[in-house]
Amino acid sequence: MSEIQGRSFRVILLATTMLILHLLATSALSSDIQTLREQAEAGDADAQTKLGFMYDMGQGIPQDYTEAIKWYRKAAEQGNADAQFGLGSMYYLGRGIQRNYIEALKWIRKAAEQGSPYAQVSLGTMYAKGEGVPQDYKKAIKWYRKAAEQGNAMGQHNLGFMYQHGNGVQKNYTEALKWYRRASEQGNAESQFNLGQIYFSGQGVPQDYAEAANWMRKAAEQGFAMAQFNLGVLYSNGLGVPQDFVQSYMWASLATSRSTGENYNKFSEARDRTAKMLTPEKLMEAQRITKEWEKSHPRK
Repeated sequence: MSEIQGRSFRVILLATTMLILHLLATSALSSDIQTLREQAEAGDADAQTKLGFMYDMGQGIPQDYTEAIKWYRKAAEQGNADAQFGLGSMYYLGRGIQRNYIEALKWIRKAAEQGSPYAQVSLGTMYAKGEGVPQDYKKAIKWYRKAAEQGNAMGQHNLGFMYQHGNGVQKNYTEALKWYRRASEQGNAESQFNLGQIYFSGQGVPQDYAEAANWMRKAAEQGFAMAQFNLGVLYSNGLGVPQDFVQSYMWASLATSRSTGENYNKFSEARDRTAKMLTPEKLMEAQRITKEWEKSHPRK
């Protein structure tokens, strides 16, 4: 089978999806739309924010970006950090409004300065990518660190990424490993994958195929295609796991089904090469366990 594949994950803007899950899980506000609307119209910033999120995501009401922006703005102008982040995200993504990085930066910064870890990560990313501001890795690190130190997994991941690649800071695999591990322990699949890569290549740590397989598996079990493919490679070569072409086929097949373009071609070729190494009975077994895995891991 093919060699282990690497991937340099770009730091990403956290859109409002994560924040709405947090808001809906922690909010004591009514989920009844009429009651919530009455509270929002009476000037309750928290109600305005939640109503904005619900319109943004189509949560319990038809999705309507114009209404989402309206309610985010009302709450944001009252200083609600979640609404400021939500409004900034709408400008950043161009949802219901023309994309505008300057306006996005303005509102995301306001939320970040109030301590919102979601906004801090996003502000860091805008500095890392030079969106609305000159590219500045040092400022990106500053904001990632603020989020990371609050326990935000994406902030931890992005900070680890900066240390691993030496962006705005001296390359430091020990620091990268520390932050990736913290994010990984919270279930961040990207960090789990990167940890697996670090242990596989021995970057700043003794090379350890078993530990590489351990972290690749955690990311693969979350449906992370590159990790699935790499786990298949480890099984094919017996690195950190017993050599097992049935398992190798399964993981390559799963990775293929979650990929497009060049990766799809690469993964499918590896899967087909592995299939030729299996007896008809073993191939049927590999196809069966692939279907069983898919059934037990519905895609989100």
